[in-house]
Amino acid sequence: MESQWRVTLVFLLVMFTEGCCYIHSPSVLLARAKGQSVLLSVSTLFPLEQVELQGTWSLTPTTSRGSKTTLVSFTKESTIIDMLYRRRLRFIQPLSLQIHNLSQADEGFYQLKVNLEFHNQTGRVLRVERTVQVTVDELVSTPVVERSPAHVVVEDQVNVTWRCWAPRGTRVSFLWLKDGVRVVPSTRHKLSPDNSSLVLSPVRRQDRGLYRCVVTNPVSSGRSSTAQLSVYYGPYDLAVHSAHSPRTGPVFTIGPGQLAHFECQADSNPPNTCVWISTSHNSSQVIAEGPSLQLPSHRLFQAEEYLCRAFNNVTHKQQEAHFTLVVASVGAGRDRLAQDSRPASSLTVLTVFSLLALSCALLLLLWKRCHPRAIKGLHNRPTERNSPYCSGHEDAAEDFGIYEFLAQPPRAPSAQEVHSTIYEVIQHVPDPHPRANPLPVGGVQTVKVEL
Repeated sequence: MESQWRVTLVFLLVMFTEGCCYIHSPSVLLARAKGQSVLLSVSTLFPLEQVELQGTWSLTPTTSRGSKTTLVSFTKESTIIDMLYRRRLRFIQPLSLQIHNLSQADEGFYQLKVNLEFHNQTGRVLRVERTVQVTVDELVSTPVVERSPAHVVVEDQVNVTWRCWAPRGTRVSFLWLKDGVRVVPSTRHKLSPDNSSLVLSPVRRQDRGLYRCVVTNPVSSGRSSTAQLSVYYGPYDLAVHSAHSPRTGPVFTIGPGQLAHFECQADSNPPNTCVWISTSHNSSQVIAEGPSLQLPSHRLFQAEEYLCRAFNNVTHKQQEAHFTLVVASVGAGRDRLAQDSRPASSLTVLTVFSLLALSCALLLLLWKRCHPRAIKGLHNRPTERNSPYCSGHEDAAEDFGIYEFLAQPPRAPSAQEVHSTIYEVIQHVPDPHPRANPLPVGGVQTVKVEL
């Protein structure tokens, strides 16, 4: 009962899907190398015991001269292999085919045709077809690279052509690398239709480096050995350098008594020649040759103008770098800056101290006004006028000042009854010409004022 339901389900799937889902082939294109084997694997999606089948595997070569050939005819019980292929073919039940020792003649389209008749559907035959393409290629050998011209070239004067080929290999494709990076087409880098040739037109400084060709096909790949391209160019990026002379733009400064040393450097192949020229005083004079220049400062009386001229004897190109040499104290600028900064610092300190002193003076004045030392109040003074005076301490020098004595009666007096007496005690300075009744040195003079 269960087997009948399974057969019925398979039949319904076949009916409603028009026979597209009961066999499976994982690949439609298989690439193999010459001499290798290939397996054309096909599996079924139904139980074999409930169906009768018969089928064939046939080959249609990709060459125009080939014709369709039946390789295998099979049923569930028997297999018939073409006698021309039976040493290299193997049929694997239920539907797979294996081919050994592939040759170029085995390349083509392999077609499977299967007729199916389910047991519960006698008289109804379904046909299913599958096609798998097989390619057979020869393994790629190590590529060879050639360059034309083979000698060292001069930039902007010639074109360079690279050519690449592989002695063995079929269906190959080419790829060019420069210093490990793929070369892409541009206005100066032109590739042939199959990429086997690369033209540098014209050759430039940036084209120098290591070139390599990569050859691939569906079953293998190969890399050529690196080939170096040398280019004569320059000079470029000319510059004058000095390790001991400070530089500001094109101006170098040396101290009195020092020896100025300069280097003229440029990017050039072959290395450029250099000449040093003095351009001061409205004249030009060659003063040295070579990449280095030394000038003693005692020979310089003012700012001098110079230039370094670099020349490439192969490219016949030249470049110049102008500069000015000045004799001055290298640390003068820093000392002047320090001197200019010191007064500002001293002025700041002086201002701060002045403000502090002024603040202290104001505070002292306020404190004296609020706490006078020279005021001595005498309260509860006797009312008699002939009462004895109160004397100061023994050191009269500290008693000079203004004294005010207030008499406060027991009852609250009116404004007219309040009496006060002010005494001014001043220091007497001895007169060099003594007069009659002089005051003793350090004595006091009493002035009485009644209000």
